[in-house]
Amino acid sequence: MKIALGADHAGYRLKDVIIPFIESLGHQVIDYGCSCADSVDYPDYALQVCEQVVSGGADKGILICGTGIGMSIAANKVPGIRCALVHDLFSAKATREHNDTNVLALGERVIGPGVAEEIVKIWLETEFSQGVRHQNRIHKVQSIEDRFTVQS
Repeated sequence: MKIALGADHAGYRLKDVIIPFIESLGHQVIDYGCSCADSVDYPDYALQVCEQVVSGGADKGILICGTGIGMSIAANKVPGIRCALVHDLFSAKATREHNDTNVLALGERVIGPGVAEEIVKIWLETEFSQGVRHQNRIHKVQSIEDRFTVQS
């Protein structure tokens, strides 16, 4: 898989740990930055990653900031993105099986690198269950998105 990855100044250290880990699992990583502690705006990085996911330039995306909250909020503004903020293993599996998420948000200040690697591995390896009830719920979420998306 091709994974787009982005972080702000509060998440770049974890990003630098996660990239080689993802590559060790056999996936390709597209790094959208940032790579320093200088203050940057997380929506800029969330947008770059999410654009790659919705355009098909990447199969999935991972976003990292201090808490993961800002990145997940920004990501979920992009039509076609289903981003989940995850800090535990159960949620990593459930969000793929039940919600078919295509972007994962993590908080560097919330979890350590070991837990982050386990979350990423589970999230990347778990398939959507294809369950009818889950598909129906995703379609309802898509209907909400469609209702509030301005058509040009």
